[in-house]
Order: sequence, then C-alpha cells, then structure tokens
Amino acid sequence: MIRSAKDFWSGLIYICLGSSAIIIARDYSMGTAVKMGPAYFPTILGGLLVLIGTIAVIRSFAISGTPIGAFAVKGLVLIIGASLLFGAVARSAGLIVALPLLVIISAYASVRFRWRTTLIMAAGLVTFCALVFVKGLGIPLPIIGPWLGR
Repeated sequence: MIRSAKDFWSGLIYICLGSSAIIIARDYSMGTAVKMGPAYFPTILGGLLVLIGTIAVIRSFAISGTPIGAFAVKGLVLIIGASLLFGAVARSAGLIVALPLLVIISAYASVRFRWRTTLIMAAGLVTFCALVFVKGLGIPLPIIGPWLGR
C-alpha cells in the first residue's frame, strides 16, 4: 500500500516533531503577529512541519520511491560522538582543538572521506568561527583553552 517508504517515514517524523513543538508551546503565551509571544514561533513552525509531514505521507501512497537503505550505524555513532566530544572539550581545550576534532571525526563518517579536504575544511572552519563568533559576536568561547596554557 505504501509506495515510497522514505516519504512515509520522513513525513511521520515531521508530523511528530511539529506536533511536539505545538504541544510544548501550549504552556506559553501566543502574543500577536506584531508582538510575538514565546509560543508564536514554535507553534507556527510546528504547524508548518505538520503540514509538510502530512503532504509527504499522502505523497508516499501516490508516488513510487526508492527503498530505504541500510542503517548507517558507523556514521550515526561518529557524528553523535564528535558532537559530544566537541561539547566536552570546547571550553577546556578551546576552539582551535575542539572544532578540528569535530570536523575530522564527522567527516570520517562519510564514505568519501579524504584527509586533505577534511583538514582544509577544519582550518577554514576554525578561522571562520574564531572571526565571526568569538571576535565578531563576542561568544564567550576560548580560541585557545586552559589545557593549552591560556
């Protein structure tokens, strides 16, 4: 009966996430379009997610799609692990250590991993984040952390 499993399951995920946002936002004041309250954005975004999810689920019955591929355990573990490691060492080691670790470990999850490209991306991302977020926006994150003597 379901012709596109990807559309069906992604639609259900969107519906669940959107519904959750709407349910959580019920406890806050909505406000108006001119003076938005804390519930306004999550309710509107949740409603859009539910709408997109509903369209995807309906589409899954009408249009044939490709089957869902194998579950990528390696990629899932590496990306979640890299994010947790970044959170654990960012304040202590600084951006100059934590961000390259995040980029290298996350890139290793891909079947197209290449050292040269990954190191260039890590260097560029460290430079960009240091300039924009730390220097430009004043985010209180050390570029060089106490573990490295600062």
